[in-house]
Amino acid sequence: MENDRQYSNRKYIIGSVAILIVLIFLLRLFSLQLMSDDFKRNADSNAFLKRIQFPARGSIRDRVGKLLVYNQPAYDIMVVMSEMKDVDTLDLCNSLGIDRDWFDRRMVEIKDRNRNPGYSGYTQQLFMSQLSAEEFSMFQEKLFRFPGFYIQKRTIRQYNYSHAAHILGDVGEVNLKDIEADDYYQSGDYIGKQGVERSYERQLRGEKGVEILLRDANGRIKGNYQNGKFDRAPIPGRNLTLSIDLELQALGERLMQGKLGSIVAIEPKTGEILCMVSSPTYDPHNMVGRQRGRNHNMLSADPMKPLLNRAIMGQYPPGSTFKTSQALTFLEEGIITPQTTYPCSGGFRFGRLKVGCHGHASPIPLIPTIATSCNGYFCWGLYYMLGNRKKYATVQDAMTTWKDYMVSMGFGYPLNVDLPGERRGMIPNADFYDRHLGRSWNGLSVISIAIGQGEVTLTPLQIANLGATIANRGYYITPHVVREVQGEPLDTIYKTRHYTKVSHANYEVVVAGMRQAVVGGTCHVANNSWYEVCGKTGTAQNRGHDHSVFMGFAPKDDPQIAVAVYVENGGWGATYGVPIGALIMEKFIRGTLSPESEAKAESFANRTINYGNDER
Repeated sequence: MENDRQYSNRKYIIGSVAILIVLIFLLRLFSLQLMSDDFKRNADSNAFLKRIQFPARGSIRDRVGKLLVYNQPAYDIMVVMSEMKDVDTLDLCNSLGIDRDWFDRRMVEIKDRNRNPGYSGYTQQLFMSQLSAEEFSMFQEKLFRFPGFYIQKRTIRQYNYSHAAHILGDVGEVNLKDIEADDYYQSGDYIGKQGVERSYERQLRGEKGVEILLRDANGRIKGNYQNGKFDRAPIPGRNLTLSIDLELQALGERLMQGKLGSIVAIEPKTGEILCMVSSPTYDPHNMVGRQRGRNHNMLSADPMKPLLNRAIMGQYPPGSTFKTSQALTFLEEGIITPQTTYPCSGGFRFGRLKVGCHGHASPIPLIPTIATSCNGYFCWGLYYMLGNRKKYATVQDAMTTWKDYMVSMGFGYPLNVDLPGERRGMIPNADFYDRHLGRSWNGLSVISIAIGQGEVTLTPLQIANLGATIANRGYYITPHVVREVQGEPLDTIYKTRHYTKVSHANYEVVVAGMRQAVVGGTCHVANNSWYEVCGKTGTAQNRGHDHSVFMGFAPKDDPQIAVAVYVENGGWGATYGVPIGALIMEKFIRGTLSPESEAKAESFANRTINYGNDER
């Protein structure tokens, strides 16, 4: 009886185990066929080869249609790990001009899922990129010896000119961050790294296609599956037309040779950037092909920082160009009128505090004050604004009002230009001074900001935009370098007017002062008989030699161009800033330089500044 009960229990145990095993097999089968694509992928990989078809990247032209960037064919070597059988690695390395150590490292990198998240042994992985046509033809003859290796055709960027590298940017291989941010990319793909190649990546890249090839039992390609019924053609990227004038850009880069700094020119009516020079620059041809990484490292190590786009990343004291914004604020707030005069006997003096100034008549009203770039006048203006207790309850309230005017003029925050990496500059506010000076500070504590020194910094783009805003008598359109995207409307941000807090009438007063500066003031070098130039110099103090700055526009009553020039350690604004700015305006407005101006341009192109060990 006891034995019967024991055998009966064994029967149930064995039956339960059998049922459990069947359930495990069913669950695993369910997982393989429905929950996971590994089984399907393995099966498909034996019969099909899915070959990615890369789209042609959009071309880039300047404002008059000159082709700047286009595509040229290149070839990548792809590998399917599961198909690598009996490959003579020594022969492969010799055929590609690589050593065995490189081969072994590359194989480890491909299989590393941390560095290559999309890795599968059954799909094509990038082994080697950007073979030239000559390298491709030589390797193709031997390809049959290396099972699992394939050649994939694609395109790489090519440049017609050696200019505008910071604007155009470059294209390089995606990194892990790029792949994680957008599932469009997989290891070995290319992406825009800088410039418009980065900011307009989605428009330029197009959409990938796919070609499905049928293979026999030996892995040999037999043709397109069902005559290409399931193939998908790639969609080319959109072409870009820039607002940049290539000839103007080339002139700007020539004028800035041997100097550190920037030139930015804007068309005031549209906000289109006509040229954007950052010096030193580099040749965009050096950022193409397999040598891109090495060349990038060399440029990164250069102490003059040629990869830095100073036009939008350089944050500098604007110097006396900033006085125009102060005049506009003081006029609008009723602190001064155009007839108001302040003393300036060698500068601003208050007790032991002194802000120096060059020699000129004193006292004088606002328009000649702008023309002579008087420091004392604007220091007194700020002193009386921040100390006005009838209009503002506290110095903090007055400072907040001042800051709001500056922000309305495009300072203190990025302008949102369509290029990556734009910096905001610095416009201090009341909280800033409360933290650093305590709440007992006053106008004398911060007096240097009235003349564009102290804590105030702007980018050259913001200084040029100030010129465009004054040219428009009170508004600006967000500066941008792309004029047109093929088949796509431009973002409304690049068509919208941004009005400042200052009236049109007060802008006319400042325009008159800037015109007087050219006729008989600090900008007289820019005067000519062809059109009326308005300008303002700046000499920004620095630990070493002062920076040379100019901001202006022309013609006075029908502005076509606003320009800012910033030459680091260039000395007086009239030394480098004004003559360079005048040449840029002449080239754009007249289409050419006169023989006399061409001689000046050549002279400035040959001038270099010895920067020694100055901190950059």
